[in-house]
Amino acid sequence: MDEIKRVLIVGTGAVGAAIASIISEHIPGSVYVLADGKRFERYNRDGFIVNGKTYHFPVVSPVSTHSQFDLIIVAVKHHHLSEAIQQMKAHVGANTSILSLMNGISSEEQLGARFGAGPGAPEGVQLPPYAMILGIDAVRIGNETRFASTGRIFFGEATNNKAALSPRVQRIARFFEKAGVPYEIPENMLRSLWFKFMINVGVNQASAILRAPYRLFQTNSEAKAVMETLQREVIALSQAMGINLNEQDLGNWEKTLSTLHPDNLTSMCQDVLANRKTEVEMFAGTIVQLGKQYKVPTPANELVYNLIKAIEATYIPGTANP
Repeated sequence: MDEIKRVLIVGTGAVGAAIASIISEHIPGSVYVLADGKRFERYNRDGFIVNGKTYHFPVVSPVSTHSQFDLIIVAVKHHHLSEAIQQMKAHVGANTSILSLMNGISSEEQLGARFGAGPGAPEGVQLPPYAMILGIDAVRIGNETRFASTGRIFFGEATNNKAALSPRVQRIARFFEKAGVPYEIPENMLRSLWFKFMINVGVNQASAILRAPYRLFQTNSEAKAVMETLQREVIALSQAMGINLNEQDLGNWEKTLSTLHPDNLTSMCQDVLANRKTEVEMFAGTIVQLGKQYKVPTPANELVYNLIKAIEATYIPGTANP
């Protein structure tokens, strides 16, 4: 495999724009973004403002030819993934690694079903590497993204032996070193993915309902209790599935929460405040579905699912459940 030189960002919301800016600062000219229609025109014209600096990343369209990339970072919303897969297919080649920084626990399966494992995968593996980003507090308003905490990308195979990492994981790690992207390769990546899922099921959903920044969950015991009630249902479900999160994971999350800028907002809170579709189906919806499958009660997530769907129905016509 050749070294990673060209990176395509699919989804330039808060996380995508933040990661693009970090890579661009260390390896100028390496970052491209994917867009079509009015976004293509706007991105070319206006660029991206990240922490007060304007970046003009080259913009490629879904139908561009001869533009395959070494690494594609996917950072779209759950409900936009199917469209993103269609739009990025012309840019995936034999040398392309794909890394999803999306919320949830299923994007790798969807990407793998369409594109396979990519170069350097262990024998028998059919999916791209698992990945997530944790600790970043990026917020995007209009064309401007700001973040105080860079966070860290966690990625790897489902399990990783640090003395014998797979070729594709080593390749991405080498690139992140050059690109100044903080990263970690956990021994048990699936458990780490569920840890992030637990976090989001709690703080994203509670903040969307309360329309509150991180500050409320850092300082208010009632808000924290709402968040942790949702998270404990994820812990119970993970134990039934053999992932085995536990109460210590709540303590580890609290340490991370304390590092986030108090005035910043979760992505789901941003969605509600901007009258956008949320990822509630991927959060509470997934927990309720798996809870039924594994016979684990999930009443808090069922309540939150209905609450957020009701909130969406106030500003998105036709979204109310029958």
